[in-house]
Parts: sequence; structure tokens; C-alpha cells
Amino acid sequence: MSEAPAAGLFDRALRRITTVWRDMAASVGGEADEDMATQMRACLDGRGGEISARNRAAKLAETYLEASKAGRLEFLRTLAGFDADPAVVAAAYAKVQAAADPADRAAATAALRRALESPRLRLLTQFTTIPDGMKFLVDLRGSLLARSKNEKLLAALDSDLRGLLASWFDLGFLELRRIDWSSPASLLEKLVGYEAVHAIRSWADLKNRLDSDRRCYAFFHPRMPEEPLIFVEVALVRGLASSVQALLDEDAPVFDPRGADTAIFYSISNCQRGLAGISFGNFLIKQVVEVLSAEFRNLKHFATLSPAPGFRSWLDEKLKADEPRLLSPEETTALRAAVPDAPSGPAALASILARPGWFTDLAAQKAAETPLVRLCARYLLAEANGGKRARDPVTHFHLSNGARVERINPLADISDKGARESATLMVNYLYDPGRIEEYHEDYAGEGKRNASTAVRKLARGWI
Repeated sequence: MSEAPAAGLFDRALRRITTVWRDMAASVGGEADEDMATQMRACLDGRGGEISARNRAAKLAETYLEASKAGRLEFLRTLAGFDADPAVVAAAYAKVQAAADPADRAAATAALRRALESPRLRLLTQFTTIPDGMKFLVDLRGSLLARSKNEKLLAALDSDLRGLLASWFDLGFLELRRIDWSSPASLLEKLVGYEAVHAIRSWADLKNRLDSDRRCYAFFHPRMPEEPLIFVEVALVRGLASSVQALLDEDAPVFDPRGADTAIFYSISNCQRGLAGISFGNFLIKQVVEVLSAEFRNLKHFATLSPAPGFRSWLDEKLKADEPRLLSPEETTALRAAVPDAPSGPAALASILARPGWFTDLAAQKAAETPLVRLCARYLLAEANGGKRARDPVTHFHLSNGARVERINPLADISDKGARESATLMVNYLYDPGRIEEYHEDYAGEGKRNASTAVRKLARGWI
């Protein structure tokens, strides 16, 4: 269900948009088979005033959307080719070097900045003047991202477009809105399609996530009012949640939120691929904490129930390498008893994890739980991904936002995905409103990973 609604909505929106653009483009002169470069030069020339410029931009956008895969790549390369004139840049730079007076140097530097501005920036900006032009640019960058890694010219175009989007999608322009069951059906369909952490299986599942003891908030941009940029799903509960299956149980009774003392953020999903690298998540969590605190004075704790998506692959590497002292003697003995036919040591744990549904075997579950939780603490607090940055991307995200690692929960996600990526473990990251800035500075400045005493004890010897 998670793919079909989004695909259907995209197709309907695309038909509506291209119809509008086709009508606008029809008023623009020129041959129907004008090549892309000619159309782009016509947009840059700006003949005929503002309305003509908008119609030319609409024609160019229509050309891109109706092109084949190869045609779209040609479009991007052609657009990237509209770069600053090297001769003009060189002349402007020479004036900066020749300027002796500070005032003359300042003027020459300003002129150099103008010379460095590529014509493609003006082309990109023109798309914002047409209906749904901002969404067009976001999707254009989403397509560009996959192609710009290996082409320097496309990487330069991506850099320009990312800079524009970062300024246009500044936090000051964003609106925080709650999504509930009374929200437009088109928006609810998008919620289903964009959910990236725990797939929404049915409309009943979605309704359960939007019930009175649940909240869902999203950021929107005024130029994309029907498109969420990022959203977070929240459960209002008592105590730290330790199982996502329990949180999402459609048969569980609805909890009176007035009796809740904890808000659990259990899913955060970015919706627009073209906004990758433009962070909203940290601001979203902080604003939602403020909103919930104002609505429910009884809330004392704000925490997540988060996956550790890289833990299983990291653990498999360590088990395969048969790292010395990876397991304690007591853990080795327990695993050998649970898997008598497997080799001793790390191979026994690897044997258990290789079994589908291993966690339904109580003996295997009990033997594996202690080493899994302990090794996960090491993975979260000690393993790095270049410098001091936490290796796990979810850990990095929450520590960057000012959270601390509070608790590691075994058997917290027993779905196929949870077992495959996190060995069923999930993590509670705690957001203490009074210490968010302190924890953020600790991690951003020193690489310090704040954690509860219990989790730090588990990682003793590695941190």
C-alpha cells in the first residue's frame, strides 16, 4: 500500500500541471521542435515582459517532463552548460587584483561576485514563477542527485540548485501543521506514500496512527501547500515505549492522552528527495516538543523509539572477523548451550541471527539478548563514521539534535526489516528540553555522545 497511493497521486498531479503549462506554453512563439538550448536562451533573453517569460518557463518545464530518460539527462547537461563567462570572470578578477583603494576593491569584489553568477541561476529562478514551479525544482534536483555524483558539470548545477533551495526553504518560511483524520484525503494518501520508517499497511493502520492518543505534525512551504516536506508521528503514552509493534497495534485500546507522561516520536520521514542535505528534522522535533508541552501539561518526557539500521551489518562484520573478546566467557557459554551444534564463540551468535524468526525460540532469544544489547551500546557510543561522527545515521541525527541515548530495547521491532537491519533492537533517545542545546554542543563541538548511566555501563571498555 505504501507505493501505489503516492504513485497515483503523482500521476494525477503531473497531468494537471502539464495541462496548465501546455496552455501557458501555447502562447509562446517559436517552432514546436526548438531544441532545449534554444528554449533556454529564449528564457534568458526575457523578451516580451513578465507574462511571456513565465510562459517560456512553463514551456521549458513541459519539455523536460515530457522528455525520455535520456532526454531529461540531456536537459540537465544543457542547463548546466549555462555557466559564467570565463572571460568576464577573468576581467572582473583582474580589477580586484588591480584595486589599491579599499573602496575600489570592495566595488570590484562586488562586480566579481556578479560575474561569477551563472546564467543557469536565473533560469532556475524563473521556474518559481509558474504554477507548481517550486515543486518542479525540488523534483528536478531529486532527479539530478542520482546523476551528479560522477559528472562535475552536473555537480556544479546541483550545488547552485541546492543553494537556492536552502535559501527558499529556510525555517522562517516553513509552517508547522498537524495532520489528523479530518485532513484532506489527498494529504493522507501522501502520508501513506511518504512513510519511510514503518510502512502504513492499511487505512485502518493510518487511522490508528492519527487517533486521539496520537499526533502527526509536518512542515509545509507556502509555495508547496499540499506537499509535506517532513513529518513526525508521535504516540502519547506512560513511560518509555519498548516495542513498535505494541505502539502500532490497531486492536489496543485508545489511551486517554491526559494520563500520558511521555511523548514517543516513533517515525520521522523526509518526503522530498530533492531537499536532501537541507535539514528540517532538528527544528521539527524542537517545535513539536513546544507544541505538545503547551497542549499537555502532564507530559514530562520526550523520547524516540528509533531503529539502529546499521547495527546488524556492523555486527555481522565483527562476527565474521571473529574479533577477540567480542563476547564474554559467560555469553559464549550461554550461546553454546542454546546452539549446541554450532561452533563456539561469535559463530554461535551468527548462527542464531541467521535463522529466520530466531527470536521466537526462547532459548536462543535469551542467550542472544545480553550480547546484542551490550554490543549495540558499543556500536552507538563508540563506533565512528569518519572523525567523531557516530557510525549509525539515526544516532548521528538524534545526537546532532541534542538528544541522549537513554535505553536499548531488545525485541522492539520483530518485523522482517527490524530483524534484518537492527537485530530487533530499537533505541530510546531522550530529548530533555532543558539540556537539548548543551547536548547538541557536546556532540557538534567535541563529538561527545551523551547517554544514560545504564547504557554507558554497557559500553564500558570501549568509551
